[in-house]
Amino acid sequence: MVLTSFNADALHGLRSKDQLELLDSIDRLRSLGINHFVSLPQIIVCGDQSSGKSSVLESISGVSFPIRSSLCTRFPTELVLRQALHSGITVSIVPHRSRSESEKLSLASFHEGLDGFEGLPVLIEKAKAAMGISTNGKAFSKDLLRVEVSGPDRPHLTIVDLPGLIHSETKQQSSFDVELIQDVVQAYMNEPRSVILAVVSAKNDYANQIVLRLARKADPDGSRTLGVITKPDTLTPGSGSEATYKDLAKNQDVRFRLGWHVLKNMDTETGTWSLADRDARETEFFSRGVWKTLPQSLLGIDQLRNRLSRVLLHQIAEELPGLVDEIEINATSCRQKLQKLGEPRTSQSDQRLYLVYASQAFQSLVKAAVDGTYNDPFFGDANSERGYQTRLRAVLQSLNSDFAERLTRHGHRLEIPDFVGEELVSAGMPCSSREKFIDHVQQLMQRTRGRELPGTFSPMIVADLFYEQSKPWGEIARSHIGKVWKAVDEFLHHVTTHVADDATSRALAQELLQPVLNELLIAVIEKTAEFLVSCPEGHPITYNQDFTEIVQRIREERRRRDFSRILGEFFGTNALDLAHISSNHGDLRGLVTALVKDTEPDMSRVAASEAVDCMKAYYKVALKRVIDNVAVEVIETKLVSALRNILSPVAVSKMPDDLVRRIAGESEGTRAQREQLKNQLEVLKTGLATCKRVAGIKLQDADTNPTRPSSSCSVERPGSGNFGRECASQLSGWITPEPELEPEAAPEAAPEYEPKPDYAEVDTAAVPSLSNKKQKSKRMRMRAQLEPPEVL
Repeated sequence: MVLTSFNADALHGLRSKDQLELLDSIDRLRSLGINHFVSLPQIIVCGDQSSGKSSVLESISGVSFPIRSSLCTRFPTELVLRQALHSGITVSIVPHRSRSESEKLSLASFHEGLDGFEGLPVLIEKAKAAMGISTNGKAFSKDLLRVEVSGPDRPHLTIVDLPGLIHSETKQQSSFDVELIQDVVQAYMNEPRSVILAVVSAKNDYANQIVLRLARKADPDGSRTLGVITKPDTLTPGSGSEATYKDLAKNQDVRFRLGWHVLKNMDTETGTWSLADRDARETEFFSRGVWKTLPQSLLGIDQLRNRLSRVLLHQIAEELPGLVDEIEINATSCRQKLQKLGEPRTSQSDQRLYLVYASQAFQSLVKAAVDGTYNDPFFGDANSERGYQTRLRAVLQSLNSDFAERLTRHGHRLEIPDFVGEELVSAGMPCSSREKFIDHVQQLMQRTRGRELPGTFSPMIVADLFYEQSKPWGEIARSHIGKVWKAVDEFLHHVTTHVADDATSRALAQELLQPVLNELLIAVIEKTAEFLVSCPEGHPITYNQDFTEIVQRIREERRRRDFSRILGEFFGTNALDLAHISSNHGDLRGLVTALVKDTEPDMSRVAASEAVDCMKAYYKVALKRVIDNVAVEVIETKLVSALRNILSPVAVSKMPDDLVRRIAGESEGTRAQREQLKNQLEVLKTGLATCKRVAGIKLQDADTNPTRPSSSCSVERPGSGNFGRECASQLSGWITPEPELEPEAAPEAAPEYEPKPDYAEVDTAAVPSLSNKKQKSKRMRMRAQLEPPEVL
């Protein structure tokens, strides 16, 4: 087969002034390279290998591709038709996201132009080589071949031809190729604004063709799937297979809401032929046999183009609310990015002024975050990770609380009971009996004894014991300071990226923020060390009333326990509330002697026990003091209070000129980004205005059809729910249902290929464009509101 010239009439069936007004604007978004942000309506041609789908693509579009029976599609091919003053063809490669950065750069550089279709086969072979596709090596690729055809008579339209689905591996096609192709096809099918043309070849049993199963999975209710039967001339006239495919064409077996269509494409081995020859032979074939009994609306390429026109219009009606939302979201994002970029900064004064504005916003956000007033949109959703990180006061409160709890629970080296014989249960902390610890203290007192009298202890023994007991404080405090510093660093990153463009925020971090933060970190660590060193190494000094109260409480409790034991022994009872004085206990002098007699004759042991009491009381007092000092004197005074002045208008005014230039000076990339954002925003605004106009459009024959909706549509704001619902309602009314099929016997139940999955089960991770839950739920609501379309 040789290439035929392009026939512009082939696309007339897809032309609609109202529809193309929207598609023209949307396709301009695609030309700016943001189609991965906005999901665009498109037609995708899917089918099993050698099902004739590429011929379907050619028949629909009028663009001839090099098709041979021995050659199948090795990669997704996106045919983009553009309206332009001059005619031409450009071929480029869009690398798949799985490629490495170097491969992406190499493939993206493939961009060549043609004046006609004669050189297209050679160019496609070059593209295959660039993708690494060879006969003996890699057979298929996820990379996208993009063929752009421009001309003054071309509408903006996108049609995608996908690789044929493979049933099983062969010598030329591995199991990896089978899975790869299915992944690629499913990704395009899952795209909610794609109209699926599920091509089924009459040469094979349709129940065994993979495309139907995948289409059911991606589009369970068949609302955007149109089945296409190819090669009907291979069926034996009058056979059961022909009757089966006739029922399939009438939507009586595998049912799609959009129904089925039958095409007869030219045999690829018949030699040279034109699209006019193809259409004439197709018309002649459908004028005889069993096919002439079917409605003409289900047969032939002309009718298919008309059906696709109505199907695309219905897709626009159903997807308009989500499309408007996506455009508004992207427009808002563009404005925010432009606001961060600011006006062009070519002079020194422009650069300094830009930093002044950025510093004002910086100080305002830092103050709000430190004060805990999160009213600015900058703070976002508190439930998100970023939203929590920007709420600095909340983060600091949480970290300080964790620090206090951790220091309280794990700050001491040993758990020591207050009383002899008391058993302690402490999760994760080593314990010591009081007797054993007093032995340790006695030994320490002997090794550090000064001029103290027998039965007393030096105050420094309390310092030594406290030093041992508080050893974990340093590690816990350093860990806490590190967490706080990291939280502050993350917060400042969010602030700077919010108030300045990417290049400036990076320069701010490198030239200003990080040096200052490093200095603050050193100051904070030194201040924390001062508090930790002053506690254990100096004399144990405190004027906190809690110290004496804790010591007195421990000693009173110990005396109470000792007195209770002596009284119980004297009266011969274990329950003092039931004890009574009898004649046998008339002389209480023995009781007095027992009460006043010291229960511990070893005075050094008594001194050791009192030293332990003092250490524990002092530890509790010092613990509270350190927790407060770290939170207030270290974090608040040394770190948080300094944040606002890191970047202030005063600091900007004092910056040297070379520093201002390094921070706020614009690169060529920044200037190019501003220009691109401006162009992108203009196109988005145009697209949004076009979507709004769609609400007031009606077809040329609307006045003659009283069932058509009115041309007016009241909206409060673009992208609102009322706007989407009313626009979708009007647009859905434009779709003229096909004449009903002639009545026949009730059809048998459709065969079950596999259970229909819920929308939640559809794998949207592989969808090549952005899709969020809000848009998905809105689409579901729209489907519930729209009347189900008639079979087309």
